[in-house]
Amino acid sequence: MTERGSLLDKLKRMQERNVRGKEAEPSAPAAEPAQQSAQVIRLPLWPETVRGVPNGLLRSALFGAIRKGRRRYISGEDLAAIDGVTIRYKGERLDQGDLDVWESVLHAVRLQELGSQCHLTSYALLKLMGKTDTGKNRATLQARIERLRANAITIKQGRYSYIGGLVDEAYKDEETQAWVIVVNPKLHALYAADQFTQVEWNVRHALDGKPLAQWLHSFYASHAKPYPMRIETLHELCGSETVRMDHYRQDLRKALDAVTAACEAHGEGFSYEIRGDLLHVEKKPSRAQRGHLAKNAG
Repeated sequence: MTERGSLLDKLKRMQERNVRGKEAEPSAPAAEPAQQSAQVIRLPLWPETVRGVPNGLLRSALFGAIRKGRRRYISGEDLAAIDGVTIRYKGERLDQGDLDVWESVLHAVRLQELGSQCHLTSYALLKLMGKTDTGKNRATLQARIERLRANAITIKQGRYSYIGGLVDEAYKDEETQAWVIVVNPKLHALYAADQFTQVEWNVRHALDGKPLAQWLHSFYASHAKPYPMRIETLHELCGSETVRMDHYRQDLRKALDAVTAACEAHGEGFSYEIRGDLLHVEKKPSRAQRGHLAKNAG
């Protein structure tokens, strides 16, 4: 065999060994599956007939029982709140009408991922609040959304704190009246199972135009078993601007009578009695609250 033939045979044998070696090698590991996308964050899916609100907001002066008119600008103050809740607020004072708008926004947002764009029309938002689609109501709606956006709030409720705005972003098409509203997903921390209340909307809507009655209804709705409260404490917690306590006591009785009548009309038990400086309230707990009471009793 010539030297050239010997070399060719040698190369051929080397190639054959390389092929056999590759066939014996273990195959490369399969590519790792792509990581799952981040968890979708949503609000609890409460029924159409109620509005879900964090307890800390209902048990404080954030959405005050104040009358219509010029509002005070709050420059980073601690607001009155029950023990266990801390609220620091900067912005124009908020009232029960602002709470109606915020509740309606959250009611719509609960159907989709928090942080995503929620598309609503002025008509749809006003309908959720039980109001007609008029130019005046549209202007009021926009003013309230502007207030909800232009604030800074720190809420400590239970284990978690939330620092941010009540509305993250808001855009509007002036021609179509279409809104795009975004709510911060971190707000979800305030919606733990025992940290928010499902407020009966029919009762609240029946109290429209009665800010103190609306505040009292929401405040007591957030308690499964109300305890006696000092009238002076309620005066502070609701953010009342009534200076004289004798006038406030008169307003309080009227508001409590209105809550009693509205609850009776919609099958939601509520009664009260004022003994000296203490207000005693009896109410029928919601289904979730009954479960909470039973769990604690056990």
